Amino acid sequence: MNGRSLNKTLSKLNISGLRYFDSIGSTNDEALAWAADGAADVSLVVADEQTQGRGRLDRTWFTSKGTALAFSLILRPPAALRPHLSRTVGLAALSITDALLKMGLVPCIKWPNDILLGGRKTAGILVETVWAGEDVDSLVIGMGVNILRASTPPAELLKFPATSIEAELGRSPDRELLLRDILLALIAWYPRLGADELIHAWDERLSFRGEQVQVREGNGEFIQGELLGIESDGSLRLRNERDNFVIVRFGDVSLRPLA
Repeated sequence: MNGRSLNKTLSKLNISGLRYFDSIGSTNDEALAWAADGAADVSLVVADEQTQGRGRLDRTWFTSKGTALAFSLILRPPAALRPHLSRTVGLAALSITDALLKMGLVPCIKWPNDILLGGRKTAGILVETVWAGEDVDSLVIGMGVNILRASTPPAELLKFPATSIEAELGRSPDRELLLRDILLALIAWYPRLGADELIHAWDERLSFRGEQVQVREGNGEFIQGELLGIESDGSLRLRNERDNFVIVRFGDVSLRPLA
C-alpha cells in the first residue's frame, strides 16, 4: 500500500480529501486535528502502520506494518441526520460487514463496536466527536481491520479471541480493494443514517441474539439477560431474569456471552 496506488484505487469514490501515512501514531488523532482545522465531509486518513492506535476504553489497537487496515473517516452530517448521530457506530459496522459479505464471509456485529468472524474479533470501531461549544462540529470514525494472520496480537494480550481475514478466508485479500469496498458501503449507508432499514440491518447481523449475555457498565456493575436486539437509537435491549426489558445505552460497557 502507498499513497499513489491508494489514490488510484479510491479515485472513483466521493472522497473529499485523503491523507496517507506510511507510519503514524493514530489515524484518529490525525483526523481529529484535521477536522478541527476544517476538513470537509468524507475526508479520509489512512496509515500502513499505526504505532499508538487505540480502541474503546483506552485499549490498544495493534496495527503492525503491512498487515492490517487502519483508517479514520471524517463526517460532517447535515442537519437532517444530526438527530441520529448515536447510530454512527452502526453505520460503520454495517459498512465493514457489507464488505466482508461481498468476500463470501459471514460477519457478525458484537455490540457496540466489534466485528466478529467465526466468533472471533476481526475489526473494531472507535467513534470520536469534535465539538463546537455544545454542538457537534464533526465526527471521526476510526476503523481497524485484521487482514493478515500477522495482524492478530498474541493471545496473552487479548481480552477477547481474535482472528484475521486471511485466517478465515484461507487467502490474503487486497487491502486497498477491501478499503474501497468498506468506503463504498459507508457512502451508500450514510444518507440512510436515520432510516429504519439501517437499524433493521444492524439488528439482523447482531452477535449473540437470543443468548444470555453479561454487560459490564462503566461503574463496574453487571447487567445480565437475554440479548433481544437493537433499539432505534442504537442502544441494546435485554430481557433480565425477572422478565423485564433492560436498555443498555452507549458508554463504557463491555459485553460478553455467558458460557
